[in-house]
Amino acid sequence: MRAITLQELEAAPALAGDLPQPGPRPGEVLVRVRASSVNGFDKMAAAGKLKGRMEYRFPVVLGKDFAGTVEAVGDGPTRLGIGDTVFGVVMKPYLRDGAWAELLAVGDQYGITWIPEGLDLTIAGALGLAGTAAVDAVDAVAPRPGETVLIAGATGGVGALAIQYAAAAGARVIATARPGAATDFVRQLGAAEAVDYTADLSGQVRALAPDGVPAVVHLAGDGAQLAGLLTPDGRLASTIGFGPDQHPAATSIMASPEPATLDRLASDVVAGRLRVPVTKRYDLAEVPQALADFSGALGKLGITVP
Repeated sequence: MRAITLQELEAAPALAGDLPQPGPRPGEVLVRVRASSVNGFDKMAAAGKLKGRMEYRFPVVLGKDFAGTVEAVGDGPTRLGIGDTVFGVVMKPYLRDGAWAELLAVGDQYGITWIPEGLDLTIAGALGLAGTAAVDAVDAVAPRPGETVLIAGATGGVGALAIQYAAAAGARVIATARPGAATDFVRQLGAAEAVDYTADLSGQVRALAPDGVPAVVHLAGDGAQLAGLLTPDGRLASTIGFGPDQHPAATSIMASPEPATLDRLASDVVAGRLRVPVTKRYDLAEVPQALADFSGALGKLGITVP
């Protein structure tokens, strides 16, 4: 089996062509992977930065998002069947079984659901982790119609989807973005205003919201600085570890790809309520280049598994 692997913490991820084919255990399904994407989690895992937080079982096959077809099922009753088209997020407590591979064995109860008619498989492969993080973060701050929401880290995969969900709730979205193409990108997704995070961020936000902002989605940047821009009753949701220990208004978000959340995301894409902006695609062998291109990329970087 071909897969992108990490052989040791100090090594660079590379394509391996001779890995043994995984088999589904009881309660698992074997997925023939056709599409995936790059997430911040993948970048950290590939760089060895999750050491001490998760166990690396070498050789580690990298990759969280997946979309493909169920090829086999493990013993016992399963929710999914052979031939089902599915997508989701690899959710295992260790690093070893990843989606940047031709085949992947995952549990069939959590982190996986069916791909509905009308959802392109390559888009489904870029939807799971970023979509779940966006839904969970926006739901945590619960923007009301007319409220202003500041989204920091708005140009990445999570931010691109969070803009759309906040705008759909009726909020006025202020998105962080560099001038030029990045600003055009966030405005096309529904941001009412863009502020340059490389300049005086606080001053720019205060110029747009003198009394502060009721809600902040923290996907990048200095959490304490962003919390200082909140109104007295404001809410902040962070996907990068800024929580109530750092500020009483903060909620730390750990994306949880429940099947119901994945179903909601898929339905929103099919109905045209949500756009997944995949700005560049790579073949499996090109994943090392995709990882190098990830920082600063707009939207999602998709991976195709031939």
